[in-house]
Amino acid sequence: MIDCGNGVRLERGVRCALSDGVALASDHYYPSVGIAGPGPWPTLLMRQPYGRDIASTVVYAHPVWYARQGYHVVIQDVRGRGDSDGAFYAFRHEGRDGAETIAWLRQHPACNGRIGMYGFSYQGSTQLLAAAENPEGLVCIAPHMTAADLYHGWFYHQGALRLSSTLGWGIQMLREDARRLNLRAANERLEAAWSNVRAQSSFVPYAKHPAIADPELPGYVRDWILHREPDSDEQTFWRDLDIRDRYDKIQVPALHISGWYDAYLEGTIAGYSVLRTRAGTQFARDHQYLLAGPWIHIPWGDRIGDKYLGPAANFDTDALLLRWFNHWLMDSEEFADEPRVSYFALGVNQWYAADEWPSHAGLNLYLHSGGNANSRKGDGWLDTTAPVHGEPRDLFVYDPEVPVIAPGGPQAMSGPFDQVAAEMSNSLLVYSTAPVATALHIFGQPRVTIYASTSATNADLTAKLVRVTTAGRAEFVCLGIARSSWLFRGSEYLADRMQRWHFTLEPTSVVLSPGETLRLEIASSAFPLYDRNPSTDVAPQDADPWNWKRSTQQVAHTAEYPSALHLPIEGASGW
Repeated sequence: MIDCGNGVRLERGVRCALSDGVALASDHYYPSVGIAGPGPWPTLLMRQPYGRDIASTVVYAHPVWYARQGYHVVIQDVRGRGDSDGAFYAFRHEGRDGAETIAWLRQHPACNGRIGMYGFSYQGSTQLLAAAENPEGLVCIAPHMTAADLYHGWFYHQGALRLSSTLGWGIQMLREDARRLNLRAANERLEAAWSNVRAQSSFVPYAKHPAIADPELPGYVRDWILHREPDSDEQTFWRDLDIRDRYDKIQVPALHISGWYDAYLEGTIAGYSVLRTRAGTQFARDHQYLLAGPWIHIPWGDRIGDKYLGPAANFDTDALLLRWFNHWLMDSEEFADEPRVSYFALGVNQWYAADEWPSHAGLNLYLHSGGNANSRKGDGWLDTTAPVHGEPRDLFVYDPEVPVIAPGGPQAMSGPFDQVAAEMSNSLLVYSTAPVATALHIFGQPRVTIYASTSATNADLTAKLVRVTTAGRAEFVCLGIARSSWLFRGSEYLADRMQRWHFTLEPTSVVLSPGETLRLEIASSAFPLYDRNPSTDVAPQDADPWNWKRSTQQVAHTAEYPSALHLPIEGASGW
């Protein structure tokens, strides 16, 4: 036992033998007998692939802190990582391995039989997958910034690959595999790619990136890239890795935490929403909770880049987790008065509460222009009046060699970054409202209906919301993308034909104060956040400049083709 102070003790490298002979390693933190009593105690379990000594302390308090509160805390290396045996394949073994670990912990002398799980990102998925096995002894979970549906919530957004996060995370994970397999050359390639984020996404064709195409390395990253479509009756790749067919197996309360600028935002909120209606018991359905903060994936605080989000953004998530676990594992009842949904409103930088996640549209803003909405110098505008005349179309050219860069720049960082420089490009269309007269609170998932034709055989459209302050700063709010091959699957899509592009943006909560303006930007790329469309029949992962093709997009806004932005709002319309 290692003394961690205040009576907390650490036991390293405890082995748990699974039914297939693989042994998993875990660190156990035991609370002070003088403070928490002689035990056994309730157990908090985190299962992670990054080295159990880290224990997600990039966002959470150290396990010693939780042990000081009277918990037996267990941090486990998943299969094939750290000191655990076996081979790692992302997501594949976490359900059964997690359930067997929980069964083992119930017999551990330090565990009183009541177990909760916590963790974010991959550690969130290990919770959902274990909970879907419905193991006895698991009382509650706290999955943060993760996805129950991996295709839609983690890797793809309406047909477009989340390129920068997929490549970046995949390369990060493969580095450990290369070391375990003693592949020095492969490890050096991965380290070089890892140290140059911009080059990761710029390599084409990205399926042949030397860091991931190595046949000696595990193939899970290549599999994510190659399985571009949702599962069908014949293909079950994604369903075999997540819980989309097993929501009804989850029978425990869950505290979901998301960030408005997290890559897995939509996955987290969708997971909360689906378990509110499809968890296996009414008890579980009634005890799903969501907290949506103003954060990126790491860290969770009051700043993103140079943007200060106010003191309320420094929310104490550890205190919230402690109340959550005390409520369910120690019968304290201290979570009983927490709201179902707590969310941070950008702009005013305040927390709000809601009884449910909103599903309404609320307000329609229609696109208008004199035919030259290109850039913020153009003549595009938004208002609540549908077009009644034959307004001229707006046109822009998409060039995959010079794509429109995603908010946050070529390193694909996210946050409320100023878009005024990006809005100078004629490669995107800009539509702005008049300044709001009263506060406009957008809360939920915006949608767009864009009537557009494109000269490409395959095309993307992106829609970006921007809040323009009275000082002229154009702060990114949220973004959506749709790929023609996804949006029009099962129906006829033809180049140079007017099509109805109806798709969602990422969820958000933002308040425009009087005098501020809302903008909608339309383009055909948000690189490297999403992979670029080659505008040809070549698959995006196999495309390079040899088979890229420019295309011309036409956006209509007439009585026949009333292109619009659909906003979920709280209260009045703002005008």
